[in-house]
Amino acid sequence: MLDKTAIRNMFEKVKAEGRDALTAPEGKLLCDAYGIAVPQEGVAASSEEAATLASGMGFPVVMKIVSPDILHKTDAGGVIVGVKSAEEARAGYDTIIANARAYKADAEIKGVQVQQMLTGGQEVIIGAVTDGSFGKLVAFGMGGILVEVLKDITFRLAPLDKNEALSMLDGIQAAEMLKGVRGGDPVDRDALADMIVRVSELISDYPEISELDLNPVFATKEGAIAADVRIVMDYSQPEPRHRPSQDEIVEAMNRIMRPKAVAVIGASNEQGKIGNSVMRNLIDGGYKGGIYPIHPKADEILGHKAYKSVKDVPGEIDTAVFAIPAKFVAGALTECGEKGIPGAVLIPSGFAEAGAPELQEEIVRIGRKYNVRMMGPNIYGFYYTPENLCATFCTAYDVKGSAALSSQSGGIGMAIIGFSRSAKMGVSAIVGLGNKSDIDEDDLLAFFEQDENTKIIAQHCEDLKDGRAFAEAAKRVSKTKPVVVLKAGRTSAGAKAASSHTGALAGNDKIYEDVFKQSGVIRARSLKQLLEFARGVPVLPTPKGENVVIITGAGGSGVLLSDACVDNGLSLMSMPDDLDTAFRKFIPPFGAAGNPVDITGGEPPQTYKNTVKLGLEDDRIHALILGYWHTIVTPPMVFAKLMVEVKEEMAAKGIEKPMVASLAGDVEVEEAAEYLYQHGIPAYAYSTELPVEVLGAKYKWARGAGLL
Repeated sequence: MLDKTAIRNMFEKVKAEGRDALTAPEGKLLCDAYGIAVPQEGVAASSEEAATLASGMGFPVVMKIVSPDILHKTDAGGVIVGVKSAEEARAGYDTIIANARAYKADAEIKGVQVQQMLTGGQEVIIGAVTDGSFGKLVAFGMGGILVEVLKDITFRLAPLDKNEALSMLDGIQAAEMLKGVRGGDPVDRDALADMIVRVSELISDYPEISELDLNPVFATKEGAIAADVRIVMDYSQPEPRHRPSQDEIVEAMNRIMRPKAVAVIGASNEQGKIGNSVMRNLIDGGYKGGIYPIHPKADEILGHKAYKSVKDVPGEIDTAVFAIPAKFVAGALTECGEKGIPGAVLIPSGFAEAGAPELQEEIVRIGRKYNVRMMGPNIYGFYYTPENLCATFCTAYDVKGSAALSSQSGGIGMAIIGFSRSAKMGVSAIVGLGNKSDIDEDDLLAFFEQDENTKIIAQHCEDLKDGRAFAEAAKRVSKTKPVVVLKAGRTSAGAKAASSHTGALAGNDKIYEDVFKQSGVIRARSLKQLLEFARGVPVLPTPKGENVVIITGAGGSGVLLSDACVDNGLSLMSMPDDLDTAFRKFIPPFGAAGNPVDITGGEPPQTYKNTVKLGLEDDRIHALILGYWHTIVTPPMVFAKLMVEVKEEMAAKGIEKPMVASLAGDVEVEEAAEYLYQHGIPAYAYSTELPVEVLGAKYKWARGAGLL
């Protein structure tokens, strides 16, 4: 084992030489130090030395140029594989040197690496990249030339443990190839996982390693060995982000979200002004705490005594809502700091988003100096319904519930408010984050984690300032409460040029996708999904197993519902013979048992009742998807009331399972769907996808939280 002092000295030497990449022999030293298996090799300084080295390790061998100025060796004609004799080794040496000179005349050439040639096994890549938001990430995928063609790769935050490393082997599309196909041997999964863990330790120990490739790694049933190593360095390390402790975050967020007193800076008696709307919402929304309007000239605003400055207000203030132009914010924020106010809600725009980053940098400095946590700027404010708190210029909101939602965008925030009101989805909070000069998604997670009024957290974001802090918070919170995220901009690839295969494949959204999975986050693909998950997931009881059964009155919807199950990672139960026989007792001969259970469209209400009751009673079935088809025999509201009756009858016996419903028919199905939803069965008119997506989201959370 090479000690860390020796590695540090090697890095200092590379830096002193002005290099941003290690040579292959230097890379081998690192691999040896961290127990990463690599082939026998040596560096030849002459054709004769190349022949001697090759003969000593046994043919065939691979020969590669060693030059700090040539990173992509193949492009330079600097690689020859399958060298079978001493004579070929001599000739190969001369050819490689000549090709390198032709490729880059002024390249520093240190010799030619002679390496034991590996054959057989599955070629994979193990790599690492540094992301601006998430920091160090490890990658795994199909290797060799396939890495660039298939782009089949998965990422995890480093460092990681053996279980997470094993999950990476199953996280690529070609996972089955590693298990052995068409008579081939399966690879040694433990050896691959160990190598992934060692790479994660290496890049965590040395932050200056920017990118790393082990490609290809030859994986066989006996083990794993890295045929080539490429390591790129970056010595300019960013300043670590200022981060309060968990206790400090929770203490500040509790005072901001549940204040005993609120100041409105820029309060106004004039209708149409933001300061007037904020005041009216605080009053009309029913907030019972102290309300202190701040205005340089007014004596009273909307029945409340006005003050020239927050410093003139007697007693403590927990939250100050700003409704003044951007250029005046810094001065008022300083007064808040001097008053000891812990939270500022910055509604004004005109900061970084409007080409004035210096204004935003100034308020960040002030907030840090006085320990004032800031929400915004450029936001609509926030709602916290348990306190009847509407600290916003939007409409007052009073439908209380258990979903906490946030958005980076004001427009998305308005959509959240509108949907919540229209769908009668009670919320605990709706929060605008805007420019995220300070408070961001992980601060909200810390608050909602300990908020007894919140059961699910749904967040819209365009970026994450500190992806690693978010991932750590989400991983913790999602064990007890579902966390749903709509990440905007998922189609844009990372624009940063990369020197390694891994770096080139680290498209921004792929990293978000994999880190969200690693953190137990449910990812919404659209605004509609975000809102429906926030509404539906808390309604459903947690399933006790993976077996899902579809009961439908229409064969066509049964097929679409089955497709949706596959799309959403749900497992359609293989129907046991005895259960198949039990279902057939209730359906006509031309119906179909199996799964889906097709009771056909002309059946009376009793058929729906009997089959659904059987599905709830049988312990082998863990969740039901209902497909209803509008008929005269069983009208929509008859179906809906009957399903609720069966559900409540079973609940009285202690039997509760998640049920969702898809309703096809004329407009009456809308009323029936709403009735079902209000009674604990998420139901959707005209859609076979949405109910299954909601059930799939519940399953994703339950799996991630270890509840299945």
